[in-house]
Amino acid sequence: MKDTDIKRLLYTHLLCIFSIILSVFIPSLFLENFSILETHLTWLCVCSGFVTAVNLVLYLAVKPNTSSKRSSLSHKVTRFLKCCIYFLMSCFSFHVIFVLYGAPLIELALETFLFAVILSTFTTVPCLCLLGPNLKAWLRVFSRNGVTSIWENSLQMTTISSFVGAWLGALPIPLDWERPWQVWPISCTLGATFGYVAGLVVSPLWIYWNRKQLTYKNN
Repeated sequence: MKDTDIKRLLYTHLLCIFSIILSVFIPSLFLENFSILETHLTWLCVCSGFVTAVNLVLYLAVKPNTSSKRSSLSHKVTRFLKCCIYFLMSCFSFHVIFVLYGAPLIELALETFLFAVILSTFTTVPCLCLLGPNLKAWLRVFSRNGVTSIWENSLQMTTISSFVGAWLGALPIPLDWERPWQVWPISCTLGATFGYVAGLVVSPLWIYWNRKQLTYKNN
C-alpha cells in the first residue's frame, strides 16, 4: 500500500465533502429563502445531484479499479442503464423499509422517498461507481475480509456510517422538544449526511493509521 494511494483517497473524499458544502450555499444564490430546514426537500434534491455528479467525475478521473479490457460503446450504455435501474431499485427498497419501520405510508410520501434518494446517494452511488452493477462484488466487499483495496475499505466505512447516522437521526423524532429539525425526515437526512461526512473523514485516517496491518488479497 502506497502513501500516494491514501492521499488520492483523502483528496477524493475531501471533494465529496466539498460537494455537500456547495449544495448548502450555491442554491441560496438563486433561490430566495433557501435553507436546509425551511426548504428541506429542495436541498435534498440539490445535495443528491451534487454528490452524484462529483462521485461520477471523481471515479472517472481517478479510476481506482482500472481494467485492461476495453469495453464497447454498447457495453458502456448497458452498464449505465443497469446502474440507473440499481439506483432506482435502491430508492424504492429504502422507501419500503422506512414505511415498514413506521414512516407514513401516504402522508409525507414525497418526503420519505427523497430521504430514500439521499440515502441511496450516500450508499448505492459510490458502490455503483466503484464496483458497478455487480451484486457479487457488493456482497464480497461487505462480507468479512472481502475487500481488495483501500477504496473498497473506505466504501465499507462510509456506507455503514451513513446507515448508522440515519438511524441515530431517527432517535430524536418522538421526543417532545418541538424543534423544527424533528419533523420527518429532517433529522434522519441530516443524520445520514453527518454519517456520510464522518465516514469520508475517518476512513482515510483509519487506513493510514493501520496501513502496516492492512493486507489485501490482490497485493
